[in-house]
Amino acid sequence: MSLAKILWVDDEIESLASQKRFLEAKGYAVTMLSNGPDALEYLRSNPADIVLLDETMPGMTGLETLAGIKEQDAHIPVVMITKNETENLMDEAIGAQISDYLIKPVNPHQVLSSLKKIIDNRRLVAEKTTSDYQQQFRQLFMALNSDPDQAGWMDIHRRLTYWEMAMERSDSPEMQDVHQSHKSDANAEFFKYISRHYASWVDPRLQDEAPVMSHTLFRRLILPHIEKGRPTLWLLIDNLRYDQWKAIEPVFAETFRIVQEDMFYSILPTATQYARNAIFAGLLPMEIERQFPGKWKQDEEEGSKNLHEEEFFRAQLKRLRREDIRTSYHKITSHQDAQKLAEGAHNLLNFDLSIVVYNFVDMLSHARTEMEVLKELAGDERSYRSLTRSWFEHSPLLQTLRKLAEKGVSLILSTDHGSVRVKDACKVVGDRQTTANLRYKHGRNLDYSPQDVLAYRDPKVAGLPTPTVNSSYIFAREERFLCYPNNFNQFANYYRNSFQHGGISLEEMIVPLVRMTPR
Repeated sequence: MSLAKILWVDDEIESLASQKRFLEAKGYAVTMLSNGPDALEYLRSNPADIVLLDETMPGMTGLETLAGIKEQDAHIPVVMITKNETENLMDEAIGAQISDYLIKPVNPHQVLSSLKKIIDNRRLVAEKTTSDYQQQFRQLFMALNSDPDQAGWMDIHRRLTYWEMAMERSDSPEMQDVHQSHKSDANAEFFKYISRHYASWVDPRLQDEAPVMSHTLFRRLILPHIEKGRPTLWLLIDNLRYDQWKAIEPVFAETFRIVQEDMFYSILPTATQYARNAIFAGLLPMEIERQFPGKWKQDEEEGSKNLHEEEFFRAQLKRLRREDIRTSYHKITSHQDAQKLAEGAHNLLNFDLSIVVYNFVDMLSHARTEMEVLKELAGDERSYRSLTRSWFEHSPLLQTLRKLAEKGVSLILSTDHGSVRVKDACKVVGDRQTTANLRYKHGRNLDYSPQDVLAYRDPKVAGLPTPTVNSSYIFAREERFLCYPNNFNQFANYYRNSFQHGGISLEEMIVPLVRMTPR
């Protein structure tokens, strides 16, 4: 590892000879200069990893030198060393983006501690993260092999997500690969678990034993927190994975206090048409088709499949005998819609519950598949999270939320399903009426390898409509995706590493539900 280069600027450099020797003995390369102009000239042609800067120098002061340094290189860390502890000086220095400050007289160990905190922080965090994960792996392995129940799988998903995001701070590609292997193993076991239990979860006779799912989400996790006269916003961001929520959580936390973070299970298929209609109707797709003749559209039918969400939701309120709740419903599918919502945010105060369905993340997922530039920007889970956070930080949605927080509006955040980055293409043969989705398909006479999918020959067993006589459903497992034999290699290469939804994985099925109150 190359020596870290330190530039120390102080008009009393003669008194710092012992400090210089101490730091050099610790492995740092130290250059000493006595004034600001020389420091700025030096930095124009010599790289430095950090600058130690005296605040009280004759001529060009430390703060003036700091301004010059930041003008040349805004990212170089600067530690201000000062005799002056006045609050306004500290405010000015911190406002100018110093990384740390020390009060004279400083001893060598104080300086060393500051250097380690700034220069070595990434390396030390990475080493500690790797060490901690190695210790935690045994616990994760035991959890996976202890036949976890529905709550256990939620905990495993939380922990895997935590470590995946922690590994971003690690400089160890080997450990990141190890973690990805563990996540793949977990998804393989999760597929087996869903295969054994899903049919019983959607059996109306066994509802009390099932986890909270799409069709029971509102009744079990949202309705108990709605109070008349106290406005609440229910924000449903379509296709939001749990790790994407964790990526944007710090932005929410600036304005809202997290009261409770829950999870729930998306129904199958983990696709908008099924999962989101189930959320608002409070019914399984099979029941929606039965109770709303003509309102449920099959996959192969033309037109939007989510046109009647508000109607479904009002019917759910009526069924729950809560028509007294004043509600409004808003679907945001464009930037203009988002701006309009932000401008009219005050109108939401007139309702006990305002529902906002935000489609951006789902559109991002589809656009990423089709646009080469987005494939570069969101090439993996880490960059996909980063892109999601960047969108949220600059979206009109954040403006709306801040306005509502100022008015004391509580917030409930949810999604309808997640997505998974697919890697392994599997062949499926079907007739012309077979659906085109890459993670699930339904149709007659489907031909597939049983090891690739979970199949329901009778859709009603999974709470699903029967589009045509003898239709069956299949759901892709883990990171697999379903392609027809025609032009198989072409389609496999095109869709590999894209984010898809509809099948069975932790990322698609276990998704967030978060309650927040304004700070």
